[in-house]
Amino acid sequence: MAEEEEGGAKYIFVTENGEIKSMSRGYTGKATASYPNGDVYEGDYTDGIREGRGIYRYSANGDKYDGEWRQNCKHGIGKMNYNGKGEYQGYWENGRRHGEGVFVYPNGDVYSGWWRFGEKEGTGTYTSKRTGMKMFGEWSAGQIKSGKWFYPNGVYFEGKFENNKPIGEGSWHFKNGNKLEGAYAQKPKEAGEEEEAPEEGAEESAKPKFDLVWQACTGIASSAHLVNSVE
Repeated sequence: MAEEEEGGAKYIFVTENGEIKSMSRGYTGKATASYPNGDVYEGDYTDGIREGRGIYRYSANGDKYDGEWRQNCKHGIGKMNYNGKGEYQGYWENGRRHGEGVFVYPNGDVYSGWWRFGEKEGTGTYTSKRTGMKMFGEWSAGQIKSGKWFYPNGVYFEGKFENNKPIGEGSWHFKNGNKLEGAYAQKPKEAGEEEEAPEEGAEESAKPKFDLVWQACTGIASSAHLVNSVE
């Protein structure tokens, strides 16, 4: 229900019967709306608002949403393509990722799990395409807080996390049944050092990096030597 902008582009509303209107007010059915900023919506309307299923194309950044709507907001099941910044498919609520869904990052990494108001929150799994490592557990405010860090060979760490990396007390579990207990500390990484632990996707690039310092408990088993030789 937009109006014409003075000296600029117009809002154009075209019904499924080809009727051209200057606003969507009161309309129920399928239609195409072209906005002054270049955005385009094609889909269902109820009493003049986006409600049902539709496709919204964002002119400014090339993003595209294809899914369900309620009260002019992305709501229900839908897929959002962020035009080179990843793709999300899953549940939405009031315009934000909310509920169960899968996000595929530009580098091929995948997060599959629960979201709350646009952030990873609840049970989920993050898989690194480059290393094959996985982080499974409980997430809050977009970061894993507790769970397991799996290597491709089956060895895994179980404990607490901070900055998406192990911290504090935890234990390494090996395929032969051995377990090694200890604690991790995080040391800020100096510029130029190579990252060792699995990273988040593109969204992690601006976040501070850390080296992990492992201190095993006394009475180290022979399996302790495997901690630094996992593949």
